[in-house]
Amino acid sequence: MGILFNKTKIIATLGPATNTKEKILQLAQAGVDVFRLNFSHGTHEGHQEVINHIREINQEYGLNLCCLQDLQGPKIRIGAVENNGVELEEGQDFIITIDEMLGNKQMVSTVYQFLPKDVKIGETILLDDGKIELIVTGKNDRQVFTKVIHGGLLKSKKGMNLPQTEVSSPSLTEKDSEDVLFGLENNLEWIALSFVRTATDILLLKHLVQLKGKNPKIIAKIERPEAIENIDEIIKVADGIMVARGDLGVEMDAELVPLLQKMIVEKCQKAAKPVIIATQMMESMINNPRPTRAETNDIANAVVDGADALMLSAETATGLYPMQVIRSMAKTIQYVEERVKKLYHKNLEVDKNSKTFYSDSLIAAACNLARQTGAKAIVGMTNSGYTAYRLASHRPEADIFIFTSNNPLMNTLNLVWGVRTFFYDKFVSTDTTFKDIIEILKDKNYLKEGDVVIQLASMPIEEKQRTNAIKISIVS
Repeated sequence: MGILFNKTKIIATLGPATNTKEKILQLAQAGVDVFRLNFSHGTHEGHQEVINHIREINQEYGLNLCCLQDLQGPKIRIGAVENNGVELEEGQDFIITIDEMLGNKQMVSTVYQFLPKDVKIGETILLDDGKIELIVTGKNDRQVFTKVIHGGLLKSKKGMNLPQTEVSSPSLTEKDSEDVLFGLENNLEWIALSFVRTATDILLLKHLVQLKGKNPKIIAKIERPEAIENIDEIIKVADGIMVARGDLGVEMDAELVPLLQKMIVEKCQKAAKPVIIATQMMESMINNPRPTRAETNDIANAVVDGADALMLSAETATGLYPMQVIRSMAKTIQYVEERVKKLYHKNLEVDKNSKTFYSDSLIAAACNLARQTGAKAIVGMTNSGYTAYRLASHRPEADIFIFTSNNPLMNTLNLVWGVRTFFYDKFVSTDTTFKDIIEILKDKNYLKEGDVVIQLASMPIEEKQRTNAIKISIVS
């Protein structure tokens, strides 16, 4: 089965437009590496069916497609509004209450019971992705009084953002906890936590999964100003980062978001943590068969920035042209990766105080050797994934082939830039292992006679130590 392999990975959200086994397979053939399950929508039964499809496709076609569980988080919304919409006018007074009611032009309810406690006079409240702006003028135990700064049509169940407010609701809600348990039962590889504010939010989720004896990778979604303030601490404890540009662009000045994207990608590369760029990448293709020039430019820019993966949401979940979306994104990624050489060979400094300094230095040396020798591939062996993450962080132009006896890890690494994985569980001499691996790659047509290969391993193989050996081979 022909599969397009780009170094920058593609994440597609599944939904009514794509949740059959046939469509999932077609998406994988077009270039999707990771499937996002959006737990803001759907039921456990529906998600279970999709997970089963993905696992069956992996087994039947020898793929390593992985699942990203995206938790809803404490999404704050207003209640229902009469006539499904009321027009708010600039300068009018408007009340938000925590008491259930049918909203009207003067007042609307919210499901967020802590709103009167959390907001302060003078703070901004944004409704419907920032289309409507309110300023708090007063409050009591059950109501928040506001003045409309920017009006517009307010429809039922729209989202509410509190960009200046310290929200007391935890990032992990009761619903999220139930969804996490479902994800753990299905051994989902990645879990994304919404509305992360501090490193503690990530640590609490990690504690929950460890209590269940599981070890999924945890992604912090960066979509609040507090997360930007605490970005270094969050990157340190998270296994990956998602730049969720939708809410981030509402809660902060939209003009800042492109710069924040570049800053976060750079920090993640230095930390060897995968980073995902998400939201409105190809929004127009929900209804149109071709992207706008601005969308194509956005994708190319994210690839040049060095993102590990680009994520699609409604474009593939509910859009009219999901296959065209993937083909268009994959084609743009491929074009940029073939032509923009500054993507590659990041000269990252190795931390001399790190416990992994020696293996980190060896991995950096392997990437430098690959550049100097024009190597076709760098081959690593890992049981934890560490070597793969480190190799990817240097963004070598050579292919990254990872061999492991850890089956679940093969799926997990499918999200990481440039990495392709293979199963290998022989415990033989290092020389025999090196020869075996080259023969496997030759048989799969990834290598040919005369190719230069940089090989990394830990010696002795059976002790599964950190990477401590490097070899240059020429394929014969």
